Amino acid sequence: MLMIAGLFGMFFLGVLYLQRVLGFGALETGLAFLPVAVLIATLSLGVSARLTTRFGARATLLPGLTLIVAGLALFGRAPVDGSYASDVLPVMVLIGVGASLSFPSMTTLAMSGATPSDSGLASGLINTSLQVGGAVGLAVLATLATARTDALLAAGEAPASALTGGYHLAFLMAAGIVAASVALALVVLGSRSPHAAGQEAPADEPAAVQPAYSERRRPPG
Repeated sequence: MLMIAGLFGMFFLGVLYLQRVLGFGALETGLAFLPVAVLIATLSLGVSARLTTRFGARATLLPGLTLIVAGLALFGRAPVDGSYASDVLPVMVLIGVGASLSFPSMTTLAMSGATPSDSGLASGLINTSLQVGGAVGLAVLATLATARTDALLAAGEAPASALTGGYHLAFLMAAGIVAASVALALVVLGSRSPHAAGQEAPADEPAAVQPAYSERRRPPG
């Protein structure tokens, strides 16, 4: 929920930044976000699965979330007179790579404890959590951006500068939300022992056979 809360707000407010500050048209804005979609579609199918198989879902999820945080923080520094190549494209690359690593790993971890009879329920719970996180995150970030923009306009800032200031606050807050998901993942996933299930206790085996041995050594009668 935290990851999606930060990402959904970025997509919505990023579109507004491109159109209302940089002056992009609708088609240009769509093409500007194309690297994110291409990276997610490309890396999620092959690279992410291989990394998860080799290093584990936790080891793949945490770097992915970190890349998303870096991309959002970088977007929080986009200037009023920014250019796509230097101020927006690096953000799209970081978020695209981070999301392509995070989504499959998160789904793998979320479904790993579900039994076959509960897999449908678990999958539905994941999708519901994503939708709720996206809706709440977008509402909070949009409200913060609007409040900040209004305050800057009241202070005499130019409209473009005031809008950018509002978007900066929202992007940095989004980075903080995803950073909180990194901390939560470290705490929750770090408490799991990958060898806890199915671990044998050889020290208990002698105790298990001791009664039978004692019975054989006990004198008759």
